[in-house]
Order: sequence, then structure tokens, then C-alpha cells
Amino acid sequence: MSVITISRDYGSEGDTIAQKVAETLGYHFVDLKFIGTVLGQYGYVEFDEAYKNLPSFWERFDAEREKQREVMVKMLNQVIQAVAHHGDVVILGRSGFEVLRGFTDVFHVRVQAPFSVRVERVMEQQKITLEQAELMVKSKDKVRLAFVEEFYEIPWGSIQAFDLIVNTGKISPDLAASWVIEGVKSFMSGRKTDQPSIASIVVDRVLAESVSDELKCKKEHK
Repeated sequence: MSVITISRDYGSEGDTIAQKVAETLGYHFVDLKFIGTVLGQYGYVEFDEAYKNLPSFWERFDAEREKQREVMVKMLNQVIQAVAHHGDVVILGRSGFEVLRGFTDVFHVRVQAPFSVRVERVMEQQKITLEQAELMVKSKDKVRLAFVEEFYEIPWGSIQAFDLIVNTGKISPDLAASWVIEGVKSFMSGRKTDQPSIASIVVDRVLAESVSDELKCKKEHK
């Protein structure tokens, strides 16, 4: 039983790679939509919008709003930990690489690509102009960087956080997925058993049941 976290640049094909890895290994695939659904059960129905929209300069001085965001992120961390505790999951984004740092059975992957490559992909996929694609990629990058650095106080591109880094500007998504799968198998066979594992995570029983039910429901509706 293991967990794979995949962090990615927008337009790097990280989503495609994560889904392919999950399908090949028979793991559950957990993304923003899944986590938003679980958080919604606890009243955090605006998580998606809160994540996407950076606080303005003046909002940073709003103590009440800041407190709400901190509570939301704390709950987000608990959901990620509950998902990891379930095991056999691929977690896409949501700073899983930092939340689950230090566990011996969690494999952290980062998927990236040059800005120009990502812009070209987004332009083609979204059927938009070059200028629109550039603005979209820059905006997505800004949100992700701000979220990670503000709430986890670590550099977005810190290579020390990852076990495998793939550049899809040179490597195809299919090959990258195969590298991740082989990497996980090698990693798990040689992992140290004297370090904390996901089984040691203490999870609220009700939250654990909510996550398990949602994973089961998602699998049944595939």
C-alpha cells in the first residue's frame, strides 16, 4: 500500500500522467474536485473559489478573513492525510508533497515543462490565442506559487521535496507515467521500514469514513 503525490505546472500534462498512473496501478485518483466534495460535506463549499482567487493586498490585513483561510487549509491538510491513510491513491496537487512529507511510503513526483511549451499546449487545448494562453498560464502559476509559499512557507519549485522530477517538454506523458510507475515499485521495494508510514497517521473516524465512502462511490461510477 502506497501513496503517490503529483505536483505539476499548469500545462505540463501532469493531470494526464496522474490519471494514467492511477489507472495502471489500480489506485484511486484524488484531485481538486474530490477534495472539494469532501470539504463541502463539512461546510467548506467555497474551497474551489478560495483556492483560485488570491487575497488582495487589503484582504491580507483582514484578521477574520485570514483566520477563515487558515482554518480551511488546516481542514484541507486533514482531508489529504485521511486520503493518504486510506492508501493506494494518487493525489494530484493540493500541496500533497508538503502535507505528506517524511512518510516512508509516499512517493513525491513533480511534472514540469518550459513556459513556452505549456503556453502552446494550452493554446491548442483551449482553442485560444497566444496572448490569452500566456495570461492563463501566468495566472495559474501565480495562484499555485502563492498558495504553497503563503501557507506552507516553502519554495514552489523546491527540488528537495520530490523523489522524481519529469520535464514533459522533452519526455512524453506516456513515458513519464511509466517512469513514475517504475519509480514507485523501486521505491517501495527499497524503502526503510523504521520510519513513519501512512498507517501512523491519526485520522478522525468520521472524516476517514467520509473519505472512504467518497472513494468507493467514485470507483463505482467510473
